[in-house]
Amino acid sequence: MKNKKSLGQNWLKDRDILLDIADSASAEDTEVVVEIGPGLGTLTSALFKFFGKVIAVELDDRLAENLPKSFPGKNLEVIHKDVLSLDLNELNLPEKYVVAGNIPYYITSPIIQKFLHVNHKPQKIVLLMQKEVAERLAATPGHYSILGLSAQIYAKVTAGSIVGREFFTPPPKVDSQVVILEPLNEPLASESTMALIKLGFIAPRKKLLTNLAVGTKISREELEKYFGTARISTNARPADLTIAQWVELEKLIHKH
Repeated sequence: MKNKKSLGQNWLKDRDILLDIADSASAEDTEVVVEIGPGLGTLTSALFKFFGKVIAVELDDRLAENLPKSFPGKNLEVIHKDVLSLDLNELNLPEKYVVAGNIPYYITSPIIQKFLHVNHKPQKIVLLMQKEVAERLAATPGHYSILGLSAQIYAKVTAGSIVGREFFTPPPKVDSQVVILEPLNEPLASESTMALIKLGFIAPRKKLLTNLAVGTKISREELEKYFGTARISTNARPADLTIAQWVELEKLIHKH
């Protein structure tokens, strides 16, 4: 079946890689997986090795109609919708479930944010995505971005296997990588801290002190005192701070 470029469709064809992704998604006492964008059902087939039920959310009407024909007798539920507009309450999900999928770049961040912020969070979110985005999600201090921090505040993020472009049909222009997100019971920072992070990244390459002086309207002199208390260099860039440093800095600024 011809892929739709507008939906970022690239079919992963390697059975071992598909089984590895499905294995990464498996969790103890978890029988249900929500698969995002099942496409031709190659990952769906692998997921059935580890889960009793697959709820497949597919936007493409052709694929949504054809998918059940490939899995007669299997506990497959196909939802013909855009996953971003999907109300999870419609799915009748059990207490424990996981999310998996091979997703296009343009909806990576919205999908992650959706499932990290729902009331009924999954045990795991296992996604195959563009390698560059995977690296940003699993970044360490010195390489942080808003995307990485907004994920790591709400989940334990682990970078998984790298999947070369040659394993897809048609081959995309870039390599892909698996990312495993395990939502935390409690976030590592507040919404106020996240708001400060966004101010700090107004100009990512500039010094954080300069960005916050503009964004918060607090004098540089006062901010320098806060930086000293939080043990942050006045030469630091936004990407350099740990989550704990952002939390400490927000507390100090909040008292201003």
